[in-house]
Amino acid sequence: MKRRCSILIAVSFVLGSMLSGCFAGGSGTPAGTGAAQEPGKTGTAGTNSSGEPQVLRMNLEEPATLDPTFAEDTVSGAIIRAVFDGLTRLDKDGQPIYSIASDMKVSEDKTVYTFTLRDAKWSNGDPVTAHDFEFAWKHALDPKTGSQAAYQFYSIKNAQAFAAGRAKRDDVGVRALDDKTLQVTLEHPTPYFPTLAAFLMPINKKVAEANEHWAKDPKTLVGNGPFKLEKWEHKNKLVLVKSDTYWDHEAVKLDRIEFSMISDANTELALFQNGDLDWAGGPISSLPVDAVKPLKEEGKLKTKPKATSYYIRFNTERVPFTNANVRKAFAYAINRKEIADNIGQAGQTPLMGITPITASLKPEGFFADNQPEEARRLLAEGMKELGITKLPEISYLYNTSDRNKAIAEALQATWKQVLGVDVKLVNKETKVYLDDQEQGKFEITRSSWTADYNDPVNFLEKFIEKYSSSNITRWHNPTYTELIHKSYAETDEAKRRQLLLEAETLLMDEMPLTGIFSDVSAWVQNDKVKGVQIDPLSKIDFKWAYKE
Repeated sequence: MKRRCSILIAVSFVLGSMLSGCFAGGSGTPAGTGAAQEPGKTGTAGTNSSGEPQVLRMNLEEPATLDPTFAEDTVSGAIIRAVFDGLTRLDKDGQPIYSIASDMKVSEDKTVYTFTLRDAKWSNGDPVTAHDFEFAWKHALDPKTGSQAAYQFYSIKNAQAFAAGRAKRDDVGVRALDDKTLQVTLEHPTPYFPTLAAFLMPINKKVAEANEHWAKDPKTLVGNGPFKLEKWEHKNKLVLVKSDTYWDHEAVKLDRIEFSMISDANTELALFQNGDLDWAGGPISSLPVDAVKPLKEEGKLKTKPKATSYYIRFNTERVPFTNANVRKAFAYAINRKEIADNIGQAGQTPLMGITPITASLKPEGFFADNQPEEARRLLAEGMKELGITKLPEISYLYNTSDRNKAIAEALQATWKQVLGVDVKLVNKETKVYLDDQEQGKFEITRSSWTADYNDPVNFLEKFIEKYSSSNITRWHNPTYTELIHKSYAETDEAKRRQLLLEAETLLMDEMPLTGIFSDVSAWVQNDKVKGVQIDPLSKIDFKWAYKE
């Protein structure tokens, strides 16, 4: 297949090393992915080898949103990647390739990126323009919008200042020079920006300005990706169909993707085993806890390490978690190895920090796992500092899944056994759970974060602003913020990592959050399903998927 590489730049790819990256040409096919580059080779577009329609059947949780402006969870991101297309897209190795962009030029000082857009259309037939990208990115940053995903744009000049209300919209370094040219100016050289650009989606400016609820209904949702939304029956079903307006539609082999919304993992697995689903488990759902080990022993389980931290966050504005020693007491009481081995069961690694093993600054952790005696001492000390002899009611908020429930129950039992504290478990469906987090309606809450790019700063920068929508702990330390900002400007990699190490050390000393484990994706799939890409960040992409 003919390829044209117009540039060769140093890109910080997802393995965390500096590699030379080359984008594929106009075909949109991933570079260097071997046979997986040619999905559908056993049949024609829209059919499998037996001539049947190409339909993929999967299960997922209810997406919190399909508006790229607000998407921060894994499930929403998976559907958005199917319905939208960024300047770049990631191949199965996590390497950026051209998508809506057909060319990219980088200034000598590596701070100005100029993207040329190809001829592409929205699902309603409108042309995709550079103005759509400028509108979408600035809309996400606008403090009036309140997007939890705004921090993803902070490498762009004045983006963080605008999000914090310290700069104007026009100060942000994103500008459509014309319909086909987008210029992005960065605060500092950011070698992973081409990778990050794969997640910074456009929005149809005309559609969004006419209807603020455009992303909530299949009739009004307009995307520019390989699929379009046909049906969204909340808590029941979501259906995507191939988009005939997609610029690279010939590479798309699936006619439909039918997503069930079954909250019970045992039911999901049973449907897979009965042939009613083609896939069960990660990365957009989960397997039953007690099924992981037997599936592994039977050789049916597929696993892949991912750049994901499973952790818990404390609300530092609610007593008793206003006190660092109390927070550390609850953190030190946890037996992470027991949770990883007995609930995870798929190779999860205990996490005594926030950065996962794929991007770890200190793999051994910042403190020892399972310290019951120290936990009791810290709790007593913290309560004394607060001037209280009895703890108020404490709740643990989590979203529905078999694994989340099992982990919540394990934490509840541990805190009772080690600290003598009764913790109430509060289980809510994902959208309500996320709303409650943002509104501070919790004492402790389950969290997880999968990197947009495999660098420790992607985990640490979420906590630099006290009242940013991504920092629901409401913790703030000026020294921490300064360390992160210094790391942005540091071009020496060893010195940059040292700054980040100091920042994570400070974070773990004050403990507004604590890790549980570094996660993996675990799933089972129909052997006839091919081309579903799960990159090293565990982000799933259906563009090249097909069934034999």
